[in-house]
Amino acid sequence: MGYLRSVNLAHPRPNPAKPEAGSTGIDKRPTDQPVEVRAPGEVGSGLAGDAIFDGANHGGDLQAVYAYAREALDEWEKELGRELTDGCFGENLTTRGIAVDDALIGERWRVGEQLLLEVTVPRVPCSTFADWLVEQRWVKRFTQRALPGAYLRVLEPGVIRAGDGITVEYRPAHDLTVAETFRALTTEPELLPKLVDVAELPEKTRELARRRTSK
Repeated sequence: MGYLRSVNLAHPRPNPAKPEAGSTGIDKRPTDQPVEVRAPGEVGSGLAGDAIFDGANHGGDLQAVYAYAREALDEWEKELGRELTDGCFGENLTTRGIAVDDALIGERWRVGEQLLLEVTVPRVPCSTFADWLVEQRWVKRFTQRALPGAYLRVLEPGVIRAGDGITVEYRPAHDLTVAETFRALTTEPELLPKLVDVAELPEKTRELARRRTSK
């Protein structure tokens, strides 16, 4: 069983990478308070007190919660030679002991006693992320490592806090992982046909895979 190292909420700041968005919530910092997580509908984050400014690309039902493994942050710390605090990749949940990138699409996690989440899609890096990290060729480097972290939808709302356990309650029958989905969409297009037949993958992503494989 894994656990939550931290629950992270946005500290809004200007977004020079996307001036049209005005601000960004990528600067997320741990809170020691309980946080309510609910189904956000079409826009917004699933976490009460969090903030989404670019609703066209972030938030909503399929990206209600973003999780990143502390183990992956530790790997990046060694490569970048700098401290990476929990939440610094813009994740809502920093986990320990749960296989985030190797989670199956459609896998379900019980977090604490109430919250039930379902893995939907990997995170795809953007210019806001690159501007925030201030690392050369960051989008390319992040893509090549294929440690994207996972977006999740809220199946059952609940209140969580740092230290809560994470239990995998359900795994689908297929073997498509978050990392493999990411590689298919970025560096390994030969994997795209596998995405088409996974019913647990959001239809928008499956349709993108169909279009790309038909070219």
